[in-house]
Amino acid sequence: MLRRDFLKTTAKAGVAYSALPLLPALQRTASYRLALIGTGWWGMNILQSALQHGNCKLVAICDVDKRQMIAALTKIGTLTADKPKTYNDYRELLHKEKPEIVIVATPDHWHPLIMIAAAEQGAHVYVEKPIGHTINEGKAMVKAARKYNRVVQVGTHRRVSPHNISGMNFLKSGKLGKIGMVRAFVHYPGGPGQMVPDTAPPEGLDWEMWCGPAPLRPYNPTMHPKGFRSYQDYANGQLGDWGIHWMDQILWWTEEKYPRKIFSTADRFIKKDNTDAPDTQNVIFEFESFTAVWEHRQYGGNEAEKANVGCYFYGTEGTFHMGWEDGWTFYPSDKNKQVLHEGPKLHYPDGQNIPELWADFMSAIEQKRTSVCDIAIGHRSTNMSLLGMLSHKLGRSIEWDGEKELILNDVEANKLLQRKYRGKWEYPV
Repeated sequence: MLRRDFLKTTAKAGVAYSALPLLPALQRTASYRLALIGTGWWGMNILQSALQHGNCKLVAICDVDKRQMIAALTKIGTLTADKPKTYNDYRELLHKEKPEIVIVATPDHWHPLIMIAAAEQGAHVYVEKPIGHTINEGKAMVKAARKYNRVVQVGTHRRVSPHNISGMNFLKSGKLGKIGMVRAFVHYPGGPGQMVPDTAPPEGLDWEMWCGPAPLRPYNPTMHPKGFRSYQDYANGQLGDWGIHWMDQILWWTEEKYPRKIFSTADRFIKKDNTDAPDTQNVIFEFESFTAVWEHRQYGGNEAEKANVGCYFYGTEGTFHMGWEDGWTFYPSDKNKQVLHEGPKLHYPDGQNIPELWADFMSAIEQKRTSVCDIAIGHRSTNMSLLGMLSHKLGRSIEWDGEKELILNDVEANKLLQRKYRGKWEYPV
C-alpha cells in the first residue's frame, strides 16, 4: 500500500477518533487547582484536554507574551466557566496561586526551572518534551520529582497512541525476528528561506523574560512564536524537537536504557535564513545488541519514499515501519506472506493523543504511581537527542556511561552537559 493510500485511510480513522465524546467542562467535579504556563498553540492543546477530562479547576495562566495570553483567554471562555488569573512571571503564579497541577508548555530552555519550581511548590507537573536544553538539567528534574514525590509526566504522547502500543507489542512478540538496526528519520520539504531583519520586540512581549536563563539575543520574528526550535540557544533543532519522539520509540522497544557510543555529522547545506540548527543531520547510536541511526533533512520532500517520518526496525523476518499519521506496517522478508498494516487513531487537527496521556497523568496522581511517560523515561529519551547534538558540536564521537551520565575520557565533552545561565538565573543541581 502506498503512503498516499495510507493517509487517505488513516485520515478517516483520525477524524472518527477525534469525534469521540469528551466530558463537557461545566460537568466537571473540580478537585485540583490547575495552572498553565505557556499559552501558545501546544499549551492550549494540552489545556483543552485537561479541561475536557475534568477534575481540575483552572486558576491561573502565565505567559510573557500578552498577545498569546489574550488569545488564550478567549479560547478558555469557550471551554470552561473558570476565570483564571493572568501572570507574566511563573514564580509569582506559583507563590500566590499554589496550584496542585502545572502544565509547562514554554520553549525548551524554560522547561527545567519551571518544572522544578512547580514540584518544589507541591504541584504535579505535565512538562512538554524535550524536558530540557542540556543533559544535567534533566538530571536535576528527575531528582526534584523524586525529592518532592511528585508525578511528572512528559508530553511524549506516542507512548499512549493505540497504533504505537500495538506496534510495540508486535515488535516485542518476536514476530520481526532478531532486530539488528533501527533507522529513525524525519524528512520534510523546505528550501533555503531568507534572512529577516531583527526588530524591536512587539508590544506586550517581555523579551528579556522570554530569553530568561538563555543568551539574550536581539528579537527576531522568526524566533517567536514557534520558530525557536531552530535556534540552538533555545532548543536543539530537528533532532531535539521531532527526534525525541522517535528516540523514545527506540528506547521503549529495547531493554537497553542508553547507547554506548554516539557519532554525528551535521551541517547547513541548504538553509540561508536566520536559524542556526542543522538542516541535515546523521547520527549513529551504538547499543550493545543493535545500531540505531537518526537522519533528518529539512528539504527534498517527495513521494519517492513511502514514509517521511518514523522508525524502520530491520529484523531477520522483515522490516517494520512505526509511523505517525500512516500507522504501522510490517513488510515480511518472505514475499509469500501478507503485508500487515494498522492505521492510527489520532485527535485532529494536530494528530496527537494528548487526551489519553492526560488521563494517564491524572490516574497516576490518584493512584500515587509513576506515569507512563515518567520524567526518568523522558530524561533518557531527551538524552539520546542531546547526545547526538553534542557529538555534532564537538565534531567527534563520544562514549556514554549511561549509569553515571558522563562522557568517558573527554573533559571537553563533559563541559557540554550543561551551560552557564545568564544573569540572576541559577543552573539547577
